[in-house]
Amino acid sequence: MNTADTLNQIWQHLGWPLIRLLMFISLGLLFAGFIEALNWTRQIAVIARPLTKFARLSPLTGASFSMAFFSGVAANTMLSEGFEKNEISKKELILANLFNSLPTYFLHLPTTFFIVAPLIKGAAFIYIGLTFGAALLRTMGICLISRFLLPAPAAEPQEQKKISQDNSLRSAWNRTWIRFKRRIKKIIRFTVPIYILFYVFNQIGVFAHLEQFMSRHLSFLSWLSPGAMSIITLHVATEFTAGLAAAGALLADGTMSSREIILALLVGNILSSPIRAFRHQFPYYAGIFKPALALQLILFSQSFRLFSIVTITILYLFLF
Repeated sequence: MNTADTLNQIWQHLGWPLIRLLMFISLGLLFAGFIEALNWTRQIAVIARPLTKFARLSPLTGASFSMAFFSGVAANTMLSEGFEKNEISKKELILANLFNSLPTYFLHLPTTFFIVAPLIKGAAFIYIGLTFGAALLRTMGICLISRFLLPAPAAEPQEQKKISQDNSLRSAWNRTWIRFKRRIKKIIRFTVPIYILFYVFNQIGVFAHLEQFMSRHLSFLSWLSPGAMSIITLHVATEFTAGLAAAGALLADGTMSSREIILALLVGNILSSPIRAFRHQFPYYAGIFKPALALQLILFSQSFRLFSIVTITILYLFLF
């Protein structure tokens, strides 16, 4: 490979993706900061109020939940800012991050559906329904856990009837921009080197070896058919779309039933998600939160996600 090809590859797989990531983080920071500067946090938290009231979560967490339907970066930025200003405890931060799994699921649902539906046809509705059930189970579970772990909130202060002059659009934007410049420097300082490190890991095959190691040690899934094993192996060792393409081909020629296809995709999801989540989430999480805290949040999130999908898979296996 000549120098031009090497530079082009670095630009396509490192330079442009990193710039795009920083652009999305910057937009999320500006959006979340502007909402907070206008004191609109309580207003947008209304959507989640029945859940947050039962779970004893703060209005900030409710606002983050509402924001997560549009931008995961903005939602996490609100939580990070609130934690740094002691508006929420570390316990609530972890719970709030888990609580946002349902809107995060909806954020990615259109992309997932339009990839899955053409390949596995009617089985896509069952698969999507089961993964939605897992997301709903996570959110309901967090509401219940939060109610027991968090203290009852103090009485909320009376909201101001009219916005003060200090909260005009121009003033709010000025405050947002000042805070943005301070935060983005920290984010770049952490995100850029971690993203580059993960790119190097990917280039030398660290993640590929981990995924192939997992795909070679699937003997405990011997109860599944050979076709299902091939879908899971592709799902784990390559990408979701590879396993999905194999599932579509096996379903089309009648080799496997819809039920077997759905079970294979669910198991592949369980086995492949932790490594991919860490690879894709940690670089930007480490910019929004401190790296140690980012790692904790990802571990909690993935553990809870695995528990919910395993539960749904077992229910589907034995009840349907």
